[in-house]
Amino acid sequence: MKFAIIGAGAIGGYLGAKLALAGEDVTFLVRGANLQAIAANGVRLILADGGEQVARNVRASNDYRAAGAHDVVVLAMKAHQLGAVANDVPLLCGPQTVIVPMQNGLPYWYFHKLKGPFEGHTLQSVDPEGRIGRAIGADNVLGCVVYPASELVAPGVVRHIEGDRFPLGELDGSASTRAQRVSDAFVRAGFKAPLLDDIRSEIWLKLWGNSTFNPVSALTRATLEDICRFAPTRELAASMMREAQQVAAKLGVTFRVSIDRRIAGAEKVGAHKTSMLQDIEAGREPEIEALVGSVVELARLTDTPTPCIDAVYALTRLLGRSVSAPNLTAG
Repeated sequence: MKFAIIGAGAIGGYLGAKLALAGEDVTFLVRGANLQAIAANGVRLILADGGEQVARNVRASNDYRAAGAHDVVVLAMKAHQLGAVANDVPLLCGPQTVIVPMQNGLPYWYFHKLKGPFEGHTLQSVDPEGRIGRAIGADNVLGCVVYPASELVAPGVVRHIEGDRFPLGELDGSASTRAQRVSDAFVRAGFKAPLLDDIRSEIWLKLWGNSTFNPVSALTRATLEDICRFAPTRELAASMMREAQQVAAKLGVTFRVSIDRRIAGAEKVGAHKTSMLQDIEAGREPEIEALVGSVVELARLTDTPTPCIDAVYALTRLLGRSVSAPNLTAG
């Protein structure tokens, strides 16, 4: 299969390298130092056990039109970066192209084909004015949840930390040939890629932790282990998760694990810095809206009180402003 992967960061680089090593046709759409490094040397993958693999049989380009149509287009950037490339994505698509967004948080397509009073609603927190949805038609989208953890350690060099699951699912819950083909390609590359009939519940399961631990860690500079072992922040996390669970329930979502089990799972990860904390420490714009703002938006949409999430959201937004404008002062 021909894969176009937009972005060669921690997840895009890891996924693309493994697909290429398994024999798939992979083109990275990248810029700057990553473009130069991948064009010259391919993608070097440092495995969790310390071993290394190099995917040299890949292409790198920043010209979407020249890259042409692909069987699968993977959107491997963060949610707040998706708008910048949305208008270019159709240049990579033919009539049968499958688009696989890999953003954390609630996706822009969340209410597409979702039966109920909110069908067709646009999430303003992740897609203001619906611009992304108009550019990237949701009929071509295959839902995906990203569980692996990895990091970009240098241009064209990715270190895999742990995890190998990429659950997939059609937005309407149906079984399809295209979903099976993508799943099969992922499995050939060494991933677990089960096809789910309710991809939104799986999205919420991951979001449950991301919407809680990411902002709390960014605000406190604490690791997952620290948050879960300090009684006040553990209770705050549980309160936020209860609120999110109430929002999700009004949208027909059920969770297959308990809050205590979800927190225990985060604690087991150990002294890990969340992606939002890593962004704050690196002076990068944190991924706030897709992870937390979207939950607040759905809380208002479903008339659900979320006082703990609201408070943490307000503080994290201010923190994000201070990172993007370090000289910000009160007016």
